[in-house]
Amino acid sequence: MSLRSKHDIIQGMDHSLDSTQPTSHSTQTDPLAPAPKSTTTAALDGRGVARAALIVMFFFVLSRATGLAREIIIGAQFGTSSALDAYLAAFRVPDLLFQLVAGGALGSAFIPTFAAAWNQAQPTAAWLLFSRVLNLVTLVLIGMAGLAALFALPLVQGVIAPGFSLEQQLLTANLMRWMLLSTIVFGASGLMMGALNAAQYFVLPAAAPVFYNLAIIAGAWLLAPRFGIYGLVMGVVAGALAHLFVQLPGLWQLRARYTPTFAVADPGVREVMRLMGPRVLGLFFVQMHFLINTILASGLAAGSLSALNYAWLLMLLPQGIFAQSIATAIFPTFAAQVATGQRQAMQRAFGQTLCMVLFLTIPAAVGLYVLRAPLVEALLQRRAFGADSTQMVAYALQFYALGLVAHAVVEIAVRAFYAMHNTLTPVAVGVAAMLLNIGLSLWWIGRWGYGGLALANSVATGIEMCVLLWFLRKQMGGLDGLTLLGSVARNGVAAALMGLLLAAWLWWHGQPFFFRLPGLSSAWIATLGGLGIAALGYALAGILLRSPELRPALAILWRRR
Repeated sequence: MSLRSKHDIIQGMDHSLDSTQPTSHSTQTDPLAPAPKSTTTAALDGRGVARAALIVMFFFVLSRATGLAREIIIGAQFGTSSALDAYLAAFRVPDLLFQLVAGGALGSAFIPTFAAAWNQAQPTAAWLLFSRVLNLVTLVLIGMAGLAALFALPLVQGVIAPGFSLEQQLLTANLMRWMLLSTIVFGASGLMMGALNAAQYFVLPAAAPVFYNLAIIAGAWLLAPRFGIYGLVMGVVAGALAHLFVQLPGLWQLRARYTPTFAVADPGVREVMRLMGPRVLGLFFVQMHFLINTILASGLAAGSLSALNYAWLLMLLPQGIFAQSIATAIFPTFAAQVATGQRQAMQRAFGQTLCMVLFLTIPAAVGLYVLRAPLVEALLQRRAFGADSTQMVAYALQFYALGLVAHAVVEIAVRAFYAMHNTLTPVAVGVAAMLLNIGLSLWWIGRWGYGGLALANSVATGIEMCVLLWFLRKQMGGLDGLTLLGSVARNGVAAALMGLLLAAWLWWHGQPFFFRLPGLSSAWIATLGGLGIAALGYALAGILLRSPELRPALAILWRRR
């Protein structure tokens, strides 16, 4: 089960950018408008899917850019300090509550159920389901957040960060109480996001994380100099509110109707709860992995937890742009295809989507690995974030880069299972992967320190990817294995050639005779030049190898059909 924190989940409630390939026999062509009330428009047609993918990808790139700016400013203010370690540890319980009650579990269960009513021309039933689930989620989150706030300090001292000093533990507990407010807000906001995505309305849900990031940036930039780490947490709470309010116009446009009602016996609510059950169990183990990472890292040198977090977020940049974005428009389409019995169309769409994700993420993983040191230096090294912090983050990033492709494929594969209303299989596989992850973490931390925690994540996710594809092949009635293997082979060769070019570029860049540009640091020259060489080299290798994914990728990037 891919590991995503609340920062990642709010990029979209089970948000993942749609495939660039045609996916179904559908007549809907406007991805910005409410879905027409007809069973024949259950999914976007080829152009509609590509247009939705382009829109969502734009906002995902913008969201990732603002998220990167957020981390740059946080790094400049706090570096890899003990205060930032406390801030990150304080997220553990709020993340746990969000994930179990209102995060990925709810989205994966709510979207197919809501989409079934919406696509069967039953908007009243759909919005009644939305209201009942919203009321239950909000009530549960208020109760659980209140208990967590009451017992914050014992949780930190006994469970979350026993390796912290007493001062750090007190700070972590106080920060956690503030963050629990954002968890309650995100419960409502996440459900709004799920409803809008299910109705094929992507713009505002995709834009909401941008406002969340901007609020945290404001907190780090404007409030942190005066209030310290508390200014950052104020930005988190303000960002949660912005994430909610920006989606309200979309609900108004869809003529959403809110009803103050609780009805656990409602068949739709029961279906959501049934689908959530296995997913909640799986996410519990995911959060246990994060918690164990926090516990283990709390006993290492100061800044270890911060270094892991920075490296994780840098790995998520290409994963979010290429995989989550390709999964956001495709999940509602998968769900609609299943609801209307278009299993063969879904099978084709999944295969095309998977090939595209491999085409984009294999070179991204190679580039991230080779360019890790200049990339971290260029993006983060300033003020409180010094050369030692750069080395710490680059060390963890090399291990996370090894798992980028696996995280991307898992992101797509689990959507296919959820669309077919099968939450048990991916959750069971995810739980086994997390147990393996935890075991490897305990084994490798003694040898590689916090780098062993990152490596354990990559290895476990790679095994999870293989097992999920094997089960998916059985449930979908087969996958085009030869096509997938051919895609991996072609893209692997092209990425290897690209990696050699990057290594040569870095060697040349390090020579005394290498030219220097005034006003541009050596790290920026290495990073920007490397990215340009990587893109050109991979594209040329794709042309020579006649990669079938090259043309659709360029169509998405440059909007050529």
